[in-house]
Amino acid sequence: MEKKNLSNLEEFILLGFPGTQGLQISLFLLFFVMYVLTVTGNMAIITLVWTNHHLQTPMYFFLCNLSFLEIWFTTACVPKTLANFASQSKAISFISCAIQMYFVFSLGCTEYFLLAVMAYDRYLAICYPLRYSAIMTHIVSARLALGSWVCGFSAIIVPTVLITRLSFCASNVINHFFCDIAPWIVLSCTDTRVVELVSFGIAFCVILGSCVVTLVSYICIISTIVKIPSAHGRYKAFSTCSSHLTVVLIWYGSTIFLHVRTSVESSLDLTKAITVLNTIVTPVLNPFIYTLRNKDVKKAFRKTVSGKKSSPRLRESLFNSMAR
Repeated sequence: MEKKNLSNLEEFILLGFPGTQGLQISLFLLFFVMYVLTVTGNMAIITLVWTNHHLQTPMYFFLCNLSFLEIWFTTACVPKTLANFASQSKAISFISCAIQMYFVFSLGCTEYFLLAVMAYDRYLAICYPLRYSAIMTHIVSARLALGSWVCGFSAIIVPTVLITRLSFCASNVINHFFCDIAPWIVLSCTDTRVVELVSFGIAFCVILGSCVVTLVSYICIISTIVKIPSAHGRYKAFSTCSSHLTVVLIWYGSTIFLHVRTSVESSLDLTKAITVLNTIVTPVLNPFIYTLRNKDVKKAFRKTVSGKKSSPRLRESLFNSMAR
């Protein structure tokens, strides 16, 4: 059968989740509710940190960065998915598809780096508590956060450029609910070995590099915690990193399968199902994990809900900023 050359195509069709109208409505409601919970939950954490003076530490500064990232990570793919559920047309322009792909994967890479930085922060806090404040200053924490964002958005530039230069044949239907790299490669009728190799190499370096930092940090953390003589002391030390460890396990568990692989021409349906976990489910779980497992955040939340006033220093700061 002769293939039709679509090298100059102007749009793709996002297949999404084919099914009956009832299924589309159910999925629309599910995705919509989870998206609203993700935005409100992560915004609540950002608001709590910036309105409670005792939470304005490097640990919660990194948490604010993570919450801000989760909002945009979900926003990069869910609104278009909701529009496709509610519409007969599932088209997305070539440029919009490339932009969506770039932001989804850039934010994903940034999350790896942020989680590694947060693990390093917990390592310093638990293994070097007396020197922590001198090492992890506000300037250092700001540089680490900025470095995570810059590295995350820089890592995906080359794969994006290479993928947008591919030629496509026979079909413009992407078997996914957003513009993923793997379906683009599958649709191409040109040699994709370079694109696959570059994508695999970057994914491998980002995941392995961040995983090594996180793993080494937690090995040191655990070895330090087990040396603490009292059970209460061990529990208190572990509680400061338990929320982050939970998020790390969920994130790595869902993404290693998606990105560390040598073949992209099979299991697209399975890939699509697992992608839901780390693009929609994980961002909505993070606020609950950090709220339910963190005494400081729960205390700040109860304080805000009950209408108690913030510290005099914070009130004075807010007053001065308003006066300006």
